[in-house]
Amino acid sequence: MDSKDDVNLNSTEVQAESKVKDKEVSALVDVETPDEMEEDNRKRHLNVVSIGHVDAGKSTIGGQILLLSGQVDDRTIQKYEKEAKEKSRESWYMAYIMDTNEEERIKGITVEVGRAHFETETTRFTILDAPGHKSYVPNMISGASQADIGILVIAARKGEFETGYERGGQTREHVQLAKTLGVSKLLVVVNKMDDPTVNWSKERYDEIEAKMIPFLRSSGYNVKKDVQFLPISGLLGANMKTRVEKSVCPWWNGPCLFEALDAIEVPPRDPKGPFRMPIIDKFKDMGTVVMGRAESGTVTEGDSLLVMPNKTRVKVVAVYCDENKVRRAGPGENLRVRLSGIDDEDILAGFVMSSVAKPIASVTEFVAQLQILELLDNAIFTAGYKAVLHIHSVVEECEIVELLKQIDPKTKKPMKKKVLFVKNGAVIVCRVQVNNLICIEKFTDFPQLGRFTLRTEGKTVAVGKVIDLSSGSTF
Repeated sequence: MDSKDDVNLNSTEVQAESKVKDKEVSALVDVETPDEMEEDNRKRHLNVVSIGHVDAGKSTIGGQILLLSGQVDDRTIQKYEKEAKEKSRESWYMAYIMDTNEEERIKGITVEVGRAHFETETTRFTILDAPGHKSYVPNMISGASQADIGILVIAARKGEFETGYERGGQTREHVQLAKTLGVSKLLVVVNKMDDPTVNWSKERYDEIEAKMIPFLRSSGYNVKKDVQFLPISGLLGANMKTRVEKSVCPWWNGPCLFEALDAIEVPPRDPKGPFRMPIIDKFKDMGTVVMGRAESGTVTEGDSLLVMPNKTRVKVVAVYCDENKVRRAGPGENLRVRLSGIDDEDILAGFVMSSVAKPIASVTEFVAQLQILELLDNAIFTAGYKAVLHIHSVVEECEIVELLKQIDPKTKKPMKKKVLFVKNGAVIVCRVQVNNLICIEKFTDFPQLGRFTLRTEGKTVAVGKVIDLSSGSTF
């Protein structure tokens, strides 16, 4: 549920909050499950993040998906309808399924990343409902960094698409962040097609598609291969589980949302690689429990692992996947892992659970290739430039200590002249320094642990990839 009113938010306070917590939408789902997930493990698994401008309808769509897939019963829906009516917010009830805390329901704004699960005949899905308000972009980054594919929600209502798409609107920033964070495929759902200003108009749908395609292309997406558009109504559930009626939308011949999700291929994963799981949260529950997504390798009950960068040896006591206790889990799964040998106070978001034989590198300096998107007014990007680094679940202040080479965008080769500063659009190789040890990998080895964003004053100014873990300028 995104912003429904003008909400006065203290963005600096929010940006400073670097520990990102996900909220589970689990009270609605029966979690009394057998010890092993024999049947479920045969199904493929995809993590889907819902992104887009504030008030596009992301949480409503998430709630509707859970209702249509049988994860929420009618009694729960009736309770939410009553609650929303009491707050004079009748149209928000569906979003209450995803927006579980009271602050979100009162303001009508998603703050934390909502997480829920649903299944089709062929696939298990984890939905991550990311916030749309610009003050909560760090939380959106946390959600997108755990996802395989994205549902980009665009409001077709007159004026709403334009607000989200114009400079400063979150549609643009979310697309660029999603691409940088490894969300390789996008379903662009044009929502609110039932709105009186739209009335399932093909002209409006085509106008939005025509404006979005060049931008998606410029953000690095292969539009023909990796992007699919479709019209829906999240509030009514139209064209979601079943195709929209021809009497409602005579011009649409494509799939519904569930069909489009089922048709997406699972990205390649390496279950035999060294184990890597960035930690996004931790808590106490009969020991220390950590949460995160396994990016590589397999974890089994009884395993001995390292928590990096502290090099603390831990034992895996139990593994939980989508609320279910399992003996073993592979890459791409969102996990809760109970550990012995470490106190929860000794773990921070951004630490990485890692195999003992091949632990992840921990560094305070690295060499990266950066693309400058849009600097703040009058800012110059040079040695000494400071920003906030977001890389997997790490949020750290950083400084650019040296510009090594500028890359020619046409030839992709280094330019000969020495570079002292660069402007918007430049691609450079530089050395980046952080205050504390962080766990990262070279992009070529582990893309998910080697791609990052730089943000300043609540704005994404650059995206980059780690190309060398040594601090020397070997270029």
